[in-house]
Amino acid sequence: MVNDPIYLLITAIIFIVSMIVQGQLKSKFEKYSQTRLSNGMSGKEIAEKMLRDNGITDVQVISTPGMLTDHYNPANKTVNLSEGVYNQRSTAAAAVAAHECGHAVQHAVGYSMLQLRSQLVPIVSISSNLLQWVLLAGIAIMAFSGNTLVLGIGVGLFAITTLFAFITLPVEYDASNRALKWLENNHVVQPSEHDECKDALKWAARTYLVSALGSLAQLIYFVMILLGNNRRNN
Repeated sequence: MVNDPIYLLITAIIFIVSMIVQGQLKSKFEKYSQTRLSNGMSGKEIAEKMLRDNGITDVQVISTPGMLTDHYNPANKTVNLSEGVYNQRSTAAAAVAAHECGHAVQHAVGYSMLQLRSQLVPIVSISSNLLQWVLLAGIAIMAFSGNTLVLGIGVGLFAITTLFAFITLPVEYDASNRALKWLENNHVVQPSEHDECKDALKWAARTYLVSALGSLAQLIYFVMILLGNNRRNN
């Protein structure tokens, strides 16, 4: 089934679109990393100010290795900024730092979608680890015996990961909206700098969108295989 032209076409389209969006994201961040903030603040300083302005005193801003490895960890309440963002004084750094603090604000106010996403993390972790092997085993068993039970389990695991991808979308978009609103309302950036922050975060959000749509397309493909085989057997 994995050699099915339809599956290969779906995979190719997802890959190409993902590469285009990732390329645009990288290009935007490289471009906006060259724009020095008029206020001269680093990503670390912006993150700490946004946390203070939102009354958050129990979250630490730390540096983490790598590029675009920035994230908020609700388990230990840390805003983890990549080395470039942590020390950089650019619109790209401001956008990323504020976005990650947007997640900290979500956590502090009990944003429902973030809570739901966090609750699903353990389940999704297990599903992701098993998914590939269960699907392959399910396809092989179905091909030899016509039994679709294992494939059905695989499709169920895939549905969980797809659901998680779509739940991630409002979490990411909301964090960006909180970041941009704070940057503008508190006059942390100039209007032109705000436009660059908005553009950078727009492309970052699109990576999640492409991932979610790609996951949905693959899920639909496997569901069609499952239903098609059941119809033939009936």
